[in-house]
Amino acid sequence: MAAALFAALPASVSAQSDDGPSKPSTAELTFADLAGLSDAADLVIRAQIRRQIRVKAERAPGLQAGFARLYIEARTLALVSGNVPIGESLRYLVDVPLTAKGKAPKLKRDEVLLFARAPQGAAGGATQIQLVGPHAQQPYSPYIEERLRPILSELASPDAPARVTGVRDALSVSGNLAGESETQIFLKTDDGAPVSIAVLRRPSLEPVWGVSWGEIIDQSARPPRPQTIGWFRLACNLPPSLPSGANLSRDRTQRMQAERDYRFVVSQLGECRRTLPTLPQG
Repeated sequence: MAAALFAALPASVSAQSDDGPSKPSTAELTFADLAGLSDAADLVIRAQIRRQIRVKAERAPGLQAGFARLYIEARTLALVSGNVPIGESLRYLVDVPLTAKGKAPKLKRDEVLLFARAPQGAAGGATQIQLVGPHAQQPYSPYIEERLRPILSELASPDAPARVTGVRDALSVSGNLAGESETQIFLKTDDGAPVSIAVLRRPSLEPVWGVSWGEIIDQSARPPRPQTIGWFRLACNLPPSLPSGANLSRDRTQRMQAERDYRFVVSQLGECRRTLPTLPQG
């Protein structure tokens, strides 16, 4: 068993019944859950578990109480996403909750979806993979694959929205008419790609806002559609309020307008609802 495998510490099986493990339901996973797992993964693999070995506690650093670390051998059924070649056989580690009787659940023959980093090598003809984090092994169903397909397609697109990491600065400018203003909010991204949000207010009209994913600030830009990667980038990564240091407006009224417009955008995006822990972006 390669030492590198022990870097993965995912926990993927839900609460157990008194008689044994109950299968976790993928139906309750939100769009943000699936987008977060997919975004962190180099590969999404459909596999069938063929063998499991419980790793001794002394060889499982960081193992949570009430969990077992399993060494898994699985058969590759399909490469759902990714362009890295993998073998027919897979090996990886996963942490799973113990049953009510204190035993590891029996996963042999279960079909699963694995969200993994690029293979670290091969041993004995099997590809060694490392899961991206907690809950990166999910039970397979046609339903979850159907939900994943558009997410994976968007992420693989050459013009996929950049990963947003915060707010760089914001500036609000008043117009010539009472109640007229424009606020520009410039965002931080992990690769430095420019992303900006514009909020326009006109007298007697509802405010209009949009996001530009590029150098050019598009006056016709519109909000991202819900349940898309653009929406996920904003709704799940923007802070709830405008950081004070990012507000470049000097006039008190304009500063308050920038804060108001930022809150408006956040409210329009809505809640980033998750049932799984947030994965670090990388």
